[in-house]
Amino acid sequence: MKENLKHQLAQTIRAYNAKGWSPATSTNYSFRETAESKDIVISRSGVDKAEFTSEDFMEVDFDGKPLSNYYHMKPSAETGIHCVLYELFPEATVVLHSHSVYPVLLSMTLPSVIFEGFEIQKGFDGVQTHESKVNIPIFENSQDMDDFKNWLREHVDQLKHHCFIIKGHGTYAWGKNLFEAKRHLETLDYLCELTWKRRK
Repeated sequence: MKENLKHQLAQTIRAYNAKGWSPATSTNYSFRETAESKDIVISRSGVDKAEFTSEDFMEVDFDGKPLSNYYHMKPSAETGIHCVLYELFPEATVVLHSHSVYPVLLSMTLPSVIFEGFEIQKGFDGVQTHESKVNIPIFENSQDMDDFKNWLREHVDQLKHHCFIIKGHGTYAWGKNLFEAKRHLETLDYLCELTWKRRK
């Protein structure tokens, strides 16, 4: 099962890179085999996402420390964000991080992003109608992972739609499986693009 999940996520990583969402080896992605698993499979640092394969994953524990077979590999500096999201959302098994353009542009001009009236906003889990308001939080960027993890813990009530934006940085989305995590990330990116273009 783990090898199949690695293969599927590697395909997704290459596809997102082709969209321009992973410039200069940026972004990181992870999964757990089950919602009960305490071992996290995560993309290692510094890999060209256009060439990413299932061999480019490593495994860490819930503290973000490499497991024994992976001590020689370097996890992403943002591994801690994946760890805290699995902590806060125990049902989650996949976390995706993108550097797509439109969420970053919006994050530099708005305190949060509010979507209303778009049919595709029903791509967020729990949203039943285009008539509802969907508020996606934008958090300040921080190089201090412990500080940012604590910020997420304190503001978990804002994470109602399984995604958020980091100002000037990118997006995070998660789900109970890869399909759901992709749906949340792609819904967010599409709606951010529409919102940005409507402002112009």
